Amino acid sequence: MNIFWLEETDADVPSENDWLTPSEVLRVNAMRFAKRRSDWRLGRWTAKLALATYLQWPRSHDCLANLEIRSDPSGAPLALVEGMVGKLTLSISHRAGVAICAIAPWATPLGEIAEPRCDAFVSDYFSVEEQHDIARAPIEDRSWLIALLWSAKESALKALQQGLRLDTRCVSVTLAELTSSGRECEFGSGETFVSGCVAPTSRDSWHQLHVRCLHGESFTGFWQHTGEFIRTVVASPSPQSPIYLSRRWLSSETE
Repeated sequence: MNIFWLEETDADVPSENDWLTPSEVLRVNAMRFAKRRSDWRLGRWTAKLALATYLQWPRSHDCLANLEIRSDPSGAPLALVEGMVGKLTLSISHRAGVAICAIAPWATPLGEIAEPRCDAFVSDYFSVEEQHDIARAPIEDRSWLIALLWSAKESALKALQQGLRLDTRCVSVTLAELTSSGRECEFGSGETFVSGCVAPTSRDSWHQLHVRCLHGESFTGFWQHTGEFIRTVVASPSPQSPIYLSRRWLSSETE
């Protein structure tokens, strides 16, 4: 199974609303706060561009206006293509003026753009195994590791269609072996964590991770670090490494 993804920023979003459907225009106009409107428009713009590219449609505003992103009963985004529910899964994530949309044939959520967290946050929201792994990492690496694990946990909770309604300690993340020029120390079940500042990778470079849920579900996923951001994607069944939906992307198998 393939996962496709696209990233856009606030600067990419047009000031006009002619790429929105009439119902989307009504919704955004009803939002009271500018920050909420900005985040919502950024997420919709990114999702529509990703969907148009995935469908091999032109990226014109007229074409984007034939796509609509609604919410299903669980709160997950639902794609409508010319008024009909699209047979695909979307996941939208945004933070700090950057949005990501992931597309797959079935449930394939994308983790939040992560931020470092404090020690109290770790004890309240991470499993015992994850806390142990964090404690074993060098002090200078802990914020980075916490951000990565948290993003992966959020991805898994999205995959379960529960979000933060579930106790985040019910999912536990382990990282597959990394290859980098940084020094390494063992952490987790014989796996490795590259300490020091991990060099940013390209959009096509991903590392594997695994998520185990106390309820029995499990997910395979990938994580990536570029610039200031960490991105995670998890899915079941196990996906291939995510494919970036560039403007030159034309076709690929979607299953």
